[in-house]
Amino acid sequence: MARVSGLPRSRVAAAHHAGRVRVNDAAAKPSLPLHCGDLVEYDITPREPLVVQAEDLPLDVVYEDEDLLVVNKPAGMVTHPAHGATDGTLVNALLAHVPSLPGERIRAGLIHRLDRDTSGLIAVAKTAAALTTLGRAMNKRYITREYLALVRGIPRDAEGTIEGAIGRDPQNRLRFAIRAGGKPAVTHYKVRERLHSAAELELRLETGRTHQIRVHLSAIGHPAINDPLYGRTDPRFTLPGQALHAWKLELKHPRTKKRLLFEVAPPVEYAAAKELLRA
Repeated sequence: MARVSGLPRSRVAAAHHAGRVRVNDAAAKPSLPLHCGDLVEYDITPREPLVVQAEDLPLDVVYEDEDLLVVNKPAGMVTHPAHGATDGTLVNALLAHVPSLPGERIRAGLIHRLDRDTSGLIAVAKTAAALTTLGRAMNKRYITREYLALVRGIPRDAEGTIEGAIGRDPQNRLRFAIRAGGKPAVTHYKVRERLHSAAELELRLETGRTHQIRVHLSAIGHPAINDPLYGRTDPRFTLPGQALHAWKLELKHPRTKKRLLFEVAPPVEYAAAKELLRA
């Protein structure tokens, strides 16, 4: 049902429990095996549209002018509202800081995003013209994004490139995986420091797929430390999730065309995890 409808499994399960799924005109349990010729009928009501409110939340501003805003997102903060996370997001904070952000309100001003538990730099357009220019630059890969990650084990090669098309994992809709028919994805990496049964990597995105770095690191057998989805959690660390930080962002200013480079150090929890892995 989830695969056919394209809806999350939780919503399909709720429809089952509410009696809005029938097989051959009879109520059916979610575990019912289907056979060739069975008729499945379902009625899943659409969700209410999200209402995004401005919220006066702390915002770590790295750079700001009349066209561009660059912020350092903390780990644990969702980038933009979605069902299940309607408030407390970066966009809620951005709208309080700049109420006139362009674009769809749910993703107001955003050029790109970071996973909830990934910290680091995000560029935000403050005008419609800047949103168009920076969006085009992102699509043409003119914006450089580099990450730091702590990973399990030490890669055999000091540097390399990971290639693998990424699509949603058919067995778990929360995950993505390298699979045929996915979107092309390329990640470049370099070992920055060898640690005890671990390493710190510098990673540069050539493409920007959802969970790209996490999927690619897992695929080469070196998942990010404390990644609950593509690796495993480790109680030794105080990280809210994976040890991944967007530390460098380079782009051309949307109006002046001046090249801008921003760098921000990882949060203290990441630094503490690194020190522990050095021991």
